[in-house]
Formats: sequence, structure tokens, C-alpha cells
Amino acid sequence: MRMKTILSNQTVDIPENIDITRKGHTGVMKGPRGTLQRDFNDMNVELSLLGKKKKRLWVDKWWGNRKELAMACTICCHVYSMIKGVPWGFLYKRRPVGSLPHHHCHSGGWVSLRVATLIPQATTVKNKNTRTFLDGISLKKEQFSRLMEKI
Repeated sequence: MRMKTILSNQTVDIPENIDITRKGHTGVMKGPRGTLQRDFNDMNVELSLLGKKKKRLWVDKWWGNRKELAMACTICCHVYSMIKGVPWGFLYKRRPVGSLPHHHCHSGGWVSLRVATLIPQATTVKNKNTRTFLDGISLKKEQFSRLMEKI
């Protein structure tokens, strides 16, 4: 049987151009591109803000096992992603994948994806194929972009 760790803590440094406020277990980030808010009520940790000029978020977990100690690092990773997203934003480049032919329809700023083959509803399946084919859109590239003014 493993012993529990008495105290585990993680810190995240907050840049000067980002304003962070904490209300209970909810963190609100304000930056040049807008506001992000995240609720950490389901995680049993202590959150505190330190410093006036150079702000720092302090996450404490008392008497936790291995999985509970990982929550402190998870919260820090979420806050770090919010810190990157508030000043720069995120750009997701996606590409369609699948086993069926697709039609891509561009209208305005939206892209719709339609399956080109018509599969009849009245078809009886005699020898079922157990393989799984996933149709849809997969993430091709994730990057930061200051040029995303439409999103």
C-alpha cells in the first residue's frame, strides 16, 4: 500500500498583458482577443492567486493519491492553454477522411460535408463486416494565429 502525499503544488506564471480573476473554482482570463472562462468545481484542489505585479496561479492538492495529484497538473495545463489562447487565438486546419466519396460545399465562411453515395434503407445485410470505418473530419494541424479576425 502506497502512502498519500501530504501536499503537492503547481504554479503557473501569468503574463502581464493578461488579466486573471478567480471566483471560487472558476478562472476568468481577459486579454486582447477576448475573455475565456473555465470552471474547476469538479476538481478537489485549492486555487489561489499570488503577487500584485507579477501574478502567479498556485494550485494545491492535500492528501492525494497518484490520480488526484495529476489533477493539479491538469488544471495548470488548462490555464496555460487559456493563456496562449487569449492573446493569439487558435486555428484548426481540418481535412475530411472516410471510406465513402465526399462532396465539399463552400458557402460564405462555412464548409459542409456531404456523402456522395446513397445507401438504400431497404438493403438487407447478409454477411456483416465487423470492421469500423470512421467518416467525418479529422484534425490536420493546430496552430496559433493572430490573423484570425473572422473567428
